[in-house]
Amino acid sequence: MRRNLWLVGMMGAGKSAVGNRVAKALDLTFVDVDSEVAARTGCSIATLWGDVGEEAFRDMEASAVSRIATGDGQVVATGGGVVLRDENVAAMQGSGLTVWLRADTKTLARRIEPDGSRPLLSEADPRARLDEILDERRHRYTAAASAVIDTDELTVDEVASKLEAMWNDS
Repeated sequence: MRRNLWLVGMMGAGKSAVGNRVAKALDLTFVDVDSEVAARTGCSIATLWGDVGEEAFRDMEASAVSRIATGDGQVVATGGGVVLRDENVAAMQGSGLTVWLRADTKTLARRIEPDGSRPLLSEADPRARLDEILDERRHRYTAAASAVIDTDELTVDEVASKLEAMWNDS
């Protein structure tokens, strides 16, 4: 039973850009977990992270995932750390198809704008930090996802086409 299409992966993997495109192509609703959290709190993710810390943010994120998982016909772009909590993974797997948009850290670093909106990359060497984060999460992405798309050499449209095919075949 396919109800939702969940996109997981590191920041910069293309979850939001691709998700929006796929939702339009499949006539589904696009939902961004970070945007949902920001809308409910009235704060940006960077502000929330700074004001309440990672653990409280992860609680808000888990609440949003739980709410979203009750819906149908959605393409959901998650935050990069959504897989850190088992309850999030269970909610995603129980409510649809979960796909890891995988990219190497060289690609991620190139795609991410150093604009201060990504709290985990506020260090002097963002590429080294991306390597650390990916090393910490790789096994969680693998366990959470039903499928993987390597996005390094693909355009947003190419990734979207692969996702559309997966959705239609599921």
